[in-house]
Amino acid sequence: MAQISSDKQTRVPTAIELASRQREISVSEFFLKNRHLLGFDTPAKALVTAVKEAVDNALDACEEAGVLPEIVVHVRDRLGKARVVVEDNGPGIVESQIARIFGKLLYGSKFHKLSQSRGQQGMGISAAGMYGQLTVGKPLHIISRTEGDELASELYVSIDTANNRPDIHKKRRVEWDRPHGTRVEMEMEGHHQTGPHSVEVYLKQTAIANPHVSITYVDPHGKETHFLRCADTLPSRPKEIKPHPHGVELGRLIQMLSNTTSRSLLRFLVDEFSCVGKKTAIEIIKRAGKPLTDRSYPTHIAHAQAAALHRAIQKTRVLAPRTDCIVPIGEAQLLEGLRKELAADFYTTATRPAAAYRGNPFQVEVGMAFGRPGEPDIEVDAGGHMRRIQKAQHARAVEQLIAPKDEPVRLLRFANRTPLLYQQSSCAITKAVIQTNWRTYGLHQTKGALPNAPMAILVHVASVWIPYTSESKEAIEPYPEILKEIKLGLQQCARRLAHYLRRELHLRQEYDRRAHIERYLPHIGAALQDILALSDDERDSTVNMLDDVLHTSRTTPRSKP
Repeated sequence: MAQISSDKQTRVPTAIELASRQREISVSEFFLKNRHLLGFDTPAKALVTAVKEAVDNALDACEEAGVLPEIVVHVRDRLGKARVVVEDNGPGIVESQIARIFGKLLYGSKFHKLSQSRGQQGMGISAAGMYGQLTVGKPLHIISRTEGDELASELYVSIDTANNRPDIHKKRRVEWDRPHGTRVEMEMEGHHQTGPHSVEVYLKQTAIANPHVSITYVDPHGKETHFLRCADTLPSRPKEIKPHPHGVELGRLIQMLSNTTSRSLLRFLVDEFSCVGKKTAIEIIKRAGKPLTDRSYPTHIAHAQAAALHRAIQKTRVLAPRTDCIVPIGEAQLLEGLRKELAADFYTTATRPAAAYRGNPFQVEVGMAFGRPGEPDIEVDAGGHMRRIQKAQHARAVEQLIAPKDEPVRLLRFANRTPLLYQQSSCAITKAVIQTNWRTYGLHQTKGALPNAPMAILVHVASVWIPYTSESKEAIEPYPEILKEIKLGLQQCARRLAHYLRRELHLRQEYDRRAHIERYLPHIGAALQDILALSDDERDSTVNMLDDVLHTSRTTPRSKP
């Protein structure tokens, strides 16, 4: 009875009291409590993510300014606390923008632009600073200098998470030996590791997809690694485009109608969308039906009329999106990047024609490097003589990027030239590789798995808007259009690989046959000596002649890597 009485005395809050508890949630507070969404799950992953965000910003800044990137990455790891320094030779940042860029989430210049870029959401580097602020309580330390400025700007910046705004702890003007550039230093809870998810492998993959970049990496043990550029020209700058009508949803269309400065529906369709000319716009308006006309005032169009306009847009044939807004790596430069960073026997690359998903143009590139360093090989000299050799071993990072022959191939996934190291199983690239029938091309593959081969497969997706599966930008959503293009690129390279593998198989079979025949050549020489009464010199000359005939009659040419 006492318990029942106690329950009756529990007071239920009133509606007014419940309403008073409601308050706005800052985006910084949300991601502070859900930092795993941004890629800061564990100390080891957080370290790689922080380096990735800083390097991506540096590359974008250098390319936009027309400067060949030279980046220095320095990582220290001691007792679970990591210190990351990333320095570049970019154009620098004006002092008034430094605090906002590094101390505010969802602040940047690329979110509203439809052109290819590494960053999209404007919160990568500021999220790294917020993670360091949460785990070790220290702000970001930034030094930046613009060209022509006598002194550099030095700031210590953290995030006011309750209001999502920068908090400047210290600001001053200092001397710096760089004429222009930016240096970011952050401390955080982090753990340096080796293997496929290490900083070293991330930088090596960055060097493959960006052959115009020069990177110097200093690891926690003081070892210095240089990833040298093999191209002295910057990629073409992508142009910004307007939305394609087939990629605009009804809500977005209504918003565009409300915000446009066009004074007629005809001008709205022509000015606010790409690939829509006057003739196409008139056809769309006719399909939409009355009361819409080419002179209708856009801001006065009602919801029902906007819905009819949206249906008409989807039914009207419109030119494919422009592709000057995306800049692929290119087959030649991708091949150079693979050769520079991966030691293999065979290389091939392919760039697919541009396609579109939801009105967003994208382009797929595929590269393959077959053959693992250290495995035996057959060498053929100019005279046709064949011998088995042992290839030299190479660096540890290369071993991580090319699989042994009895293990699944290594996937090198890229989106807008940026490596994707995590969430491989949920990525469109992985699904496309698994769905490809590799047995047709001479590789062993079990159902629902990657093929087994000493090979690295590189897939790069370039687009004005990459459909990532989460805010951490670690995997690409498997849209049917993207899966189709990746498969076609894989098949194009796989056909060349199959041709190479067939020739290599014939070469090895021929080597085995020649080795078997060579074993009996001395016995043939001795038999000929007895039958023909040859001298020892004549016998040796005959054996040498037979050996030369054996090798010069070889019919299997060696494929070039």
